[in-house]
Amino acid sequence: MILVTGASGKVGAEAVRLLAEGQHATRALVRDSSRAPRGATEVAVADLDRPETLDEPLTGVDTVVLISPSVPEQEIAVIDSAVRHGVTHIVKITNHKATADSPVGRRRDHARVEAHLRATGMRHTLLAPNFFLQNLLAIAPTVKESHGFTMSTGDGRIGMVDARDVAATAATIAASPAPHAGHTYLLTGPELVTYDDVAAALGAALGREIEYRRISPGAHRDVMIRAGVPEPVATSNAQVFGLLADGDAEWLSGDVERITGKAPRSLRTFVEDHLAAFA
Repeated sequence: MILVTGASGKVGAEAVRLLAEGQHATRALVRDSSRAPRGATEVAVADLDRPETLDEPLTGVDTVVLISPSVPEQEIAVIDSAVRHGVTHIVKITNHKATADSPVGRRRDHARVEAHLRATGMRHTLLAPNFFLQNLLAIAPTVKESHGFTMSTGDGRIGMVDARDVAATAATIAASPAPHAGHTYLLTGPELVTYDDVAAALGAALGREIEYRRISPGAHRDVMIRAGVPEPVATSNAQVFGLLADGDAEWLSGDVERITGKAPRSLRTFVEDHLAAFA
C-alpha cells in the first residue's frame, strides 16, 4: 500500500491518479474527505497537527509519498508514525538548497525534516523541484483584467517544472522504490524561462500583447500585503522572487525524463493546457 499525503494538492492529487491508473494500491490522505482526489483505492482522513490521527492511515502502508506545505512538525509526525508502523520507504518533496543555515525559512524547514528522516535510518528518496509552472496561475486574474501582470523576478531564468511531472516522478518511484533509495533528484522543465518568456507565451496563445510589469521585491511585498496576503507569506514570497531575479533557479536537470521515460512539459504546453484560466 502506498500512502500519499497532501492528496488534495496539485502534486498529491495527480500522484494518486497516476498510481491508481497503474493499478497500485493507493491510500489518499486528506484533512477533509470532501477534497479527496478521484481514483484512490482508499481515502484516509487525518489532521497532521494531531499525530494520533495518523496511526490508522499508516497501518499496512509500505511506502509514503510525503507532501506538505513545508511544516516541519507535520512532516516529522508522519515520519515518526511511519517508523512505528513499519513503513519501508519515504519519497519526500523537498528543496535542492535545503540547509540548516539557509536565509530562506522554507529551506531551513525542509533541512530540518531531511535531518530527522535520515536519523530514522529509513530508506528514502528526495525530490527537489524547481519553481512550479502552476505558480503562474496566480497571475491569471491580472492577465485577464489588464492584459499584463506584475512580478519582481527581473530577468531571472528559471527551470520551471510542471507539477504533473513532479507527480509522475513521485508516482514512478513510489511504485518501485528500491532502486531509488538514498537518491536526490532535481526536477525541472526542459528549458530556462524568464517572465518575459511567460508574457510572450501567453501573448502568442491569447492573440494579444501581454505586458510584464517589473517591480522590486520590496515593492511587490507591499502590493501583496495590500491585496490581503498575510505579512509573513508576502515577505517569504518576496524573498523568493528576489532570489529568482538573482539566478537562484537558473538550473536544469534531466531527472524527470530519466525516471519517468517522458520528457517534461514545456512552458508552451502548460499555457496551452491552462489557457482558459488566462483568457
